[in-house]
Amino acid sequence: MNRYHVLTLFPEMIQNGLGTSITGRAIEKGAIGLEAVNIRDYAGNRYGKVDDYPYGGGAGMVMQAEPVYQAWKAVTEQIGRRARTIYVTPQGAVFTQAMAQELAKEEDLIFLCGHYEGVDERVLEEIVTDYVSIGDYVLTGGELPAMVMIDAISRMVPGVLSNETSAESESFQDGLLEYPQYSRPEEWHGRRVPEVLLSGHHARIEKWRLEQSVSRTRERRPDLYEAYQKEQESRFEIRFVNEGIRYRAKEGQTILEAEIAAGITPDAPCGGQGTCGKCQVAANGKSVLACQTKVEPGMRIDTGKKKRTRAQILASGHRREVPLAPGKLPRKVEHPLLAAVDVGSTT
Repeated sequence: MNRYHVLTLFPEMIQNGLGTSITGRAIEKGAIGLEAVNIRDYAGNRYGKVDDYPYGGGAGMVMQAEPVYQAWKAVTEQIGRRARTIYVTPQGAVFTQAMAQELAKEEDLIFLCGHYEGVDERVLEEIVTDYVSIGDYVLTGGELPAMVMIDAISRMVPGVLSNETSAESESFQDGLLEYPQYSRPEEWHGRRVPEVLLSGHHARIEKWRLEQSVSRTRERRPDLYEAYQKEQESRFEIRFVNEGIRYRAKEGQTILEAEIAAGITPDAPCGGQGTCGKCQVAANGKSVLACQTKVEPGMRIDTGKKKRTRAQILASGHRREVPLAPGKLPRKVEHPLLAAVDVGSTT
């Protein structure tokens, strides 16, 4: 479970912004935790005043060090340790999908939201571990950037998304923009859904989607496309022997991450945290934990049994590829009685 602690002057803004939709449901079911801490509660005066004029003169006011520090200290004492503390500022490193994946591994994250002309530098030096920006522009406060980051990070947390595969396939996950998406009807304003998406042929669909992602990235984000090309050049082949899958892995990837990327359902109830010990596989004949073992060029991996993350269904006259939850009918079947799930046999 990921717990977010947001130090802010406007706690209701954080609670209202993240208390609805996907993040709201994730909070309700305990997949993530959210605490909005009002810095004014630690002002030390009856007026809740937390700002003052800047030394050296200049426009605006500066948030004082002590209230911020006391709010942070209270959270730290509650957690029982110093947690990673992010100050959202245009001066920080630009937030990316890779950063979201990294931060999703943290059990607790503290976000400090500045206001006015900024925060006293001394408290930043005392408590901040990361300076992060969501772009080269200035906002009135840090609450919106903090919510943007929390939303993106939460999508990487197991149990947050109802469709666990969507976090693995959306824009930026593989360094590419997402492929075009279509829904009913098959024809709208004279525009038809590409035939390949109606074919039910999983391999062709995946090939088409990759081609579209590459083409769209090259056209709309040449900077990402250039990075993608360089990253592809550094990839190497590994093989999942039971599933008969050859996958081009990247350096630093764990076997568990490679399994998911290759379309294989891993056995990892703990979400890859290394606490359950159930993601055991044989890598080059040696028994290892998939979540803790890095892939190597030419590695042969025996997962123990054939696994699939997607199933074919026949619904409303069309074959479709949908996420497969073991033991459950896929959620995307609008009329379960009209659907047949094909996972090697028909049920």
